[in-house]
Amino acid sequence: MTRLSLVRHGQTDWNVQRRIQGASDIPLNATGKQQALAAGRALALRKWDGIFASPLSRAMDTARIIAAETGLGEPEPLAEVAERRYGDAEGLTGEEILARFPEGVAVPGQETRDEVVARALPALDELAAANAGRSLIIVSHGGVIASLVRRLTNHALPAPGEVIPNGSVHDFIYRDGALQLDRFNLSPEDHDLFTAAVS
Repeated sequence: MTRLSLVRHGQTDWNVQRRIQGASDIPLNATGKQQALAAGRALALRKWDGIFASPLSRAMDTARIIAAETGLGEPEPLAEVAERRYGDAEGLTGEEILARFPEGVAVPGQETRDEVVARALPALDELAAANAGRSLIIVSHGGVIASLVRRLTNHALPAPGEVIPNGSVHDFIYRDGALQLDRFNLSPEDHDLFTAAVS
């Protein structure tokens, strides 16, 4: 059995402005760095064997902060867990998207959730299979984590209106050749759950 914990990167200014980031490389802001530090300190309650991250700087810098807290080395890039591409919607707010692309109008260049799962899930399966018995941290993005959770829970999670918070942790287990969700939406305050997950 392999344990994978997916962490959403810390906050960016575009998160605050509610702008779609997608493949745009937007850096962490000061709050995001603090969120990464809090996640790292919570994750340090458990033992880890490696850390990987989306190559986008907001994820990679979050992973570097977590690595420093957990005693891990430089994060390894994992391109397949980069954020969902939103094409021409990137940089826009929800209101701007609706104005430019009314309901039913496809956004040019936008990646579907199924396409996200089609690249991310096999990469995680392969990573887990190659690291049997180990525990790994993977820093990724809200769109990727939500897409994976929807697929693996048959759309039971996230609940309607539920978000993937910056700095949140989502535990998965790879067993018998398949990835499954173990714990969803852990926050740094969930110390009892982090400690319980050691066993």
